[in-house]
Amino acid sequence: VQLQASGGGLVQAGGSLRLSCTASGRPFSEFAVGWFRQAPGKEREFVGYAWSGGTTYRTTSVKGRFTISSDNAKNTVYLQMNDLKPEDTAVYYCAADYGVPQRSATNYQFWGQGTLVTVSS
Repeated sequence: VQLQASGGGLVQAGGSLRLSCTASGRPFSEFAVGWFRQAPGKEREFVGYAWSGGTTYRTTSVKGRFTISSDNAKNTVYLQMNDLKPEDTAVYYCAADYGVPQRSATNYQFWGQGTLVTVSS
C-alpha cells in the first residue's frame, strides 16, 4: 500500500488544519493507521491511530484538540487539528500496518512522505 499525506501548512496559534492520509493499492479498512509527528531535533512522536470499525485513539497531549476520523469510501484517514499551538509544529506522518494498532513507529511498515505543519505564535 502507498500512503499520501497532505494538508499541512502555516497557521497561527489557535487555528485549525485538517491533514489527510490517502491510501492506494489496498483498502484502508485492512490496516491500523497511525499518525506521528517529528519536530526539529526531536524523536518521532505518536499522535494517534484509526482502526477498523471506526475505533480511534489520540495521545494525551492532543486529546481534546485533535480528532481522527476515516472515510472508507475515499480510502482516507483524517487528522483534524484544532486550537493549534506552536509546540505542534512538526512534520506529520501517517503510517499503516496490519493487525492491532501500536504506538511505536517501529511497528508500522508503510509510511507516507510527511506533511509540514508550522504554527506561529
